[in-house]
Formats: sequence, C-alpha cells, structure tokens
Amino acid sequence: MDLFAVNWIAVALGALTGFVIGGLWYGPLLGKQWLSAVGLSEEDVQNGHMAKIYGGAFLLSVVISWTMAHTFQSYAELGADLSIFAKVMTGFGVALGFVVPAIGINYLFSQKTMKLFWIDAGYWLLFFTAVAAVHAYMP
Repeated sequence: MDLFAVNWIAVALGALTGFVIGGLWYGPLLGKQWLSAVGLSEEDVQNGHMAKIYGGAFLLSVVISWTMAHTFQSYAELGADLSIFAKVMTGFGVALGFVVPAIGINYLFSQKTMKLFWIDAGYWLLFFTAVAAVHAYMP
C-alpha cells in the first residue's frame, strides 16, 4: 500500500472542514464558556502566537484527515466496500471510542471540569464525523 495514494483534495477539504467547525465551536458557539473553563481571557488568547497556534492546529488537522483517508483506502484495497453511512459512523466511532475517552482520562488526572470535557468532547465528535463525511463523499 502506498501511504500517499489518497485523495489529497479530500484530505485538504476534510482538514479545512474540521478547522472551520473548530472556529465556530470555540468562537461564537461556545467560545466564552471555553475561555472560562480553561481560565483564559480574550486578552490571553490575543497575546498568543497565532501563527504557531493556528498553523499547528491546521497541520494536525491534516494529519487526522490523511489518517482517515489512508484508513478508508486500506479497507478498500482489502476489498471492503464501505457505504457513506459506514464511513461517517467510523469517524464518529473513532471519536467516541478512542478520542473522547482519552481526553476524559487526561481531564480526570489534570482535574479539569466536566464543562470543559463536554465542550472539547463535543468538538472532537463533530470534527471526526465531519472529516469522515468529507472522505465518504470524496473517496
């Protein structure tokens, strides 16, 4: 299997979709609640290194999107013909079964609030589902 034999347009669009969802989720939808839950002010955020934060977040989103594309491509090469629904549910399932519990464990040990957990867990559920949907519709 060629690791790079994926639909790179879908990889970029998947990453961009997740990134936009993050902008909405942590912006107008739940931004104030998230800032409060992590103990940051808007000034703290504005004083951050925006190129590093947003650039790094986008590159990591590309890694997630590429991994999703590679996983679906690997299944296809093994003869699996996954439906759109199966691919979307795979993204949701990965978030629900791996990502959300992993963040939960970290948050328990770092004694973060349940409010922050639900904000972040909800985002990752949406993110992985949306990225999978892009790859489902653009194999």
